[in-house]
Amino acid sequence: MTAHVPPAAILDQTRQARIDLAAAYRLIHRLGLDDSIYTHISVRLPGRHDRFLINPYGMRFEEVTASNLVEVDIDGNIVDDPLGLGINPAGFTIHSAVHAARTDAMCVLHTHTVAGVAVSCQRQGLLPLNQWALQFTDRLAYHDYEGIALDLDERARLVADLGDKFVMVLRNHGMLTCGRSVAEAFKLMHNLERSCRAQLAVQASGAEISPLSAAVARKTAGQYANFYDSIELRGQPDSEWAAFKRMLGRTDPDFIN
Repeated sequence: MTAHVPPAAILDQTRQARIDLAAAYRLIHRLGLDDSIYTHISVRLPGRHDRFLINPYGMRFEEVTASNLVEVDIDGNIVDDPLGLGINPAGFTIHSAVHAARTDAMCVLHTHTVAGVAVSCQRQGLLPLNQWALQFTDRLAYHDYEGIALDLDERARLVADLGDKFVMVLRNHGMLTCGRSVAEAFKLMHNLERSCRAQLAVQASGAEISPLSAAVARKTAGQYANFYDSIELRGQPDSEWAAFKRMLGRTDPDFIN
């Protein structure tokens, strides 16, 4: 029996998904948002609702390439593992939960940065202090810490807390973003990280904080949402993501291998 060959368009999309995911890993490293061999980014395979790509466990993010990513099904079974390294079990728990529950979450990105963890430890979480942070107004979910994410029964609670949002604070743990593309998940995390760093800097300064009104916060969040939608839904060029990948082309050209 002849094996089914995916349409050429799916093959092209799969190749692009691999390149974009590898780019995200390299960018997270370049921006100092990685945590040794831990944390993870995953992307759903184009044309599939039950398969996703994730990093080989044990490799640093600057070692990830388009071809060494591991393909996993929604039950955690390894489909393709070029290096034979397997995956981080905690990565599977978090990412499989979101991918299974949210068909719009093509990419899921999780970090443990010093700034992100610090803000996740604050009772009030992320504060609406600046333009970066305002984009998350009414668009931020919270999930309480339950220990290292190895228990599969946590998945139901995690996705219930996430709801229909694209950004989540994992309390006392770190940050998580979802995206309709790798680019969107990365850009949300980039801005979330800068929001956390700015919050800590303001708090450390001891200066009086200039408050922003709820109306301005919601207006700004809507402006950001419209910008993201213009790219993800209306096909506008993503100039920022293209610029980031051009940078990698100069500094980390092997990410596409």
